[in-house]
Amino acid sequence: MLTPEVLTGIADELARAESARTTVPLLTARHDGMTVDDAYAVQRVWRDRGLAVGRRIAGRKIGLTSRAMQQATGITEPDYGVIFDDVVFESGTAIEHGRFSNVRIEVELAFVLARPLAGPHTTVFDVLDATAYVAPALEILSSRIELPGRTIVDTISDNAALGGIVHGGTPTAPSAIDLRWVGALLHRNEVIEESGVAGAVLGHPANGVAWLANKLAAHGDRLEAGEIILSGSFTRPMRVERGDTVHADFGALGAVSCRFV
Repeated sequence: MLTPEVLTGIADELARAESARTTVPLLTARHDGMTVDDAYAVQRVWRDRGLAVGRRIAGRKIGLTSRAMQQATGITEPDYGVIFDDVVFESGTAIEHGRFSNVRIEVELAFVLARPLAGPHTTVFDVLDATAYVAPALEILSSRIELPGRTIVDTISDNAALGGIVHGGTPTAPSAIDLRWVGALLHRNEVIEESGVAGAVLGHPANGVAWLANKLAAHGDRLEAGEIILSGSFTRPMRVERGDTVHADFGALGAVSCRFV
């Protein structure tokens, strides 16, 4: 385990990188023996600083849950990060590209909870029972750490590379549809770049939420009613540039879109 002073220093370094829209060298290349627990400790420093200045937790994201994402990153273990309310956008929003670094888009299902979920024994059935509705979402990835050679320790420390989320479409009760077969076509500037089905996330997207509830229990935390949970991407990340329009068509669940300016 790294010392509290070192962990705070890493959080400071990442905060400066976020402010300057730059990236820092790999943490694991500079901090020998840094662990997953260390990485979540760095993330908690970042989270607590946000809360201290009045930011509000809107939900959580789960990352690296599908084979497509694991192959794209070379990381095989899921992770999670915190979503603050000031990075949640409605579908159709024009979003400033320059506020993020290494900007990429992922396609996800958002679970909005009607009741809290607490591990350590949460199942997919508990998740479905506690969910008010699911809806289409895009995750905006923003990496404050250089991309080549990242490990899960680097990614977790960087709040699982969360930049923001865009949500919209048609809110749908999880009992009204087989969530495994929710599909999406991801367009960039009217060209289909990626496609996939939500069952690519651990066999069922609700499994990702169950994993998160159980992981949070080990950290003394739980999911709260009203939180938006991004269950994990079922497409590879798609890089976007200033001026790009992104549109994801989820069929019966509607669509979600945004434009980068």
